[in-house]
Amino acid sequence: MTDTAILHDSIPLLDLADFVSGDALKKQAFVQDLGNAFNTIGFVAVKNHGLTDEFTDALYKAVQAFFYAPDDLKRQYEIQGIAGQRGYVGKGKETAKGFKVADLKEFYHIGQPKQDDGDVVWNEYPANVFPTEFPDFETYTVKAYQTLEQAGKTLLKAIALYLNLPEDYFEDKVKNGNSILRALHYFPVPNPDEIPEGAVRAAAHGDINLITLLMGASAEGLEVLRHDGKWIPITSLPEYVVVNVGDMLDRLTNHKLKSTIHRVVNPPREKLSTSRFSIPFFMHPRSEMDLTCLSSCVSASHPKLYVDMTAGEFLHERLVELGLKKQ
Repeated sequence: MTDTAILHDSIPLLDLADFVSGDALKKQAFVQDLGNAFNTIGFVAVKNHGLTDEFTDALYKAVQAFFYAPDDLKRQYEIQGIAGQRGYVGKGKETAKGFKVADLKEFYHIGQPKQDDGDVVWNEYPANVFPTEFPDFETYTVKAYQTLEQAGKTLLKAIALYLNLPEDYFEDKVKNGNSILRALHYFPVPNPDEIPEGAVRAAAHGDINLITLLMGASAEGLEVLRHDGKWIPITSLPEYVVVNVGDMLDRLTNHKLKSTIHRVVNPPREKLSTSRFSIPFFMHPRSEMDLTCLSSCVSASHPKLYVDMTAGEFLHERLVELGLKKQ
């Protein structure tokens, strides 16, 4: 059965091993606990996801080495014309939906590693680019991508069962999907008086994708908005990744599974000169996936909330809103 402990009095702790154990009762309990959490707060913490603490430490060291490099070097990996979907995205480039001031962050995107399997989807994706000066960066980020993608596929099987769909409902929709591993650096600000008014490390937002898997960050700062309107701090425990519902899954389920609003707040003034690192995995489907609300999630008491569109159309809309893409 799942742990009964609660992370910061709000986030259930689940064990992915229960779902794949072969024990029908453990599997069903996992499905129900996951669904209940996603139907209320929108976040859970999950262990046995495939990443070890030792690997995660090495991954963060590789990522930090890149971000500590001079800005001129980092900008060599900023690719024009692809809306920041691969490579480096510099400071001041992304603004949360509904906000006018850019977030205090820079980041690096790693996409689906290409395979020679004849899938036409490869014609759609830009190629990955990696900093040659830091070979460990590619080694560890690609391994993290593949491991978290597999954990995400398993979680989507549990979500499908919770929604009374076939267990493999999402399988063809996420095969070679447009997922992104984002290595994030919330850069230090030596002089707090230089921060633009209203600027924070990450303004309040919902994620675009189906689900997000987030390994423990290097510092505190993540907060989620509870349904009673209270912001609560979230810090992942060792061995766990935090998993939340994204906007695409919210749309598909007509807000049954809720994309929770979250943010990364600025640290106390005396700590603004320190860095914060975070590495979320944003699990996206293929662009042709239909996000039309499931008929089972629409009723007279819960009328349809969203217009029909594909995942690709929704991603385009949000990238424009984030300032990463032009109309």
